[in-house]
Amino acid sequence: MTLLNFVQAPYFTPETVEKEKGIIAQEIQMYQDDPDWRLFFGLLQNLYPKHPLHIDIAGTVESIDQITVEDLYKSYQTFYHPSNMILFVIGNIDVQETMSWIEDNQESKSFPSSPTIHRYFPEETTDDIVSFSSDIMPVTRPKAILGVKGFEDNLPQGNKEQLRFRTAINLLLQLLLGNTSKNYLDLYQKGVIDDSFDFEFLFDRSFYLADFSSDTEQPEAFFNEIEQILLNFAEEKEVNEANLTRLKKKMLGKYFQSLNSLEYIANQFTQELFGELTLFDLPEIIDSIQLHDCLNAGKRLLQKESIAKFYLAPEKEV
Repeated sequence: MTLLNFVQAPYFTPETVEKEKGIIAQEIQMYQDDPDWRLFFGLLQNLYPKHPLHIDIAGTVESIDQITVEDLYKSYQTFYHPSNMILFVIGNIDVQETMSWIEDNQESKSFPSSPTIHRYFPEETTDDIVSFSSDIMPVTRPKAILGVKGFEDNLPQGNKEQLRFRTAINLLLQLLLGNTSKNYLDLYQKGVIDDSFDFEFLFDRSFYLADFSSDTEQPEAFFNEIEQILLNFAEEKEVNEANLTRLKKKMLGKYFQSLNSLEYIANQFTQELFGELTLFDLPEIIDSIQLHDCLNAGKRLLQKESIAKFYLAPEKEV
């Protein structure tokens, strides 16, 4: 119960707030000195110039300096309410006994009425996207990243269909640029990418995107080749039933292996975004994905007007 009591008993003073400001300011500076962090946030600023996603979650040194004790208590009272919290317990426990502890703990406390939380997100179109920008930094090699922004209007409706969409996109990107794909090997052999190449698909309540990055001495070739692969996904020979079947087996294998981690299970349950569906519904979803699902998912996301690029150049190039 220590953790539960900890988050429900705040104590802030002007002295502790000022001390924490200095610590957070140092952390912000550390992030700014991280080339990969700068690369990723450079892309987010291009893809989401209006959306708060492009703002570093830690804030800025200037914004942190303005925070007061009153601000912290107001934020706490707004968001740290039981109605806005999830507690997930996993392990060798007695479920009834654990629930009894939790209920007794909460019943012994008095909470104000839950506030109404209003979340405002701007209307966004492809016209808002900054197609390209760059920055300089003391890095040994140039870094490039390309991102594709998804829009809510292009999402399928319903929790299950959105989970299928997320799974299908992940499989499609593996077909196109996974480290066993022909495209990956070709780009690697031509020196367009190296073993730092990586990609990911991010899906959250108010945004979804795919990004592709690598250290590269050929940034223009990197941008052109990755873009062409993505935009011509339907014609790619690698996108076929045999490869999809193989990748589905690989995805299922990683899923079952991950169940050995209690932390993974807990994180997946607390972060799940698909209503009544849970982590344990995923094998059925993976098994049901067909090639046409991957192609339809690609049509929803991979559009030229939704692409942005960011380049991080070594200082010597300036």
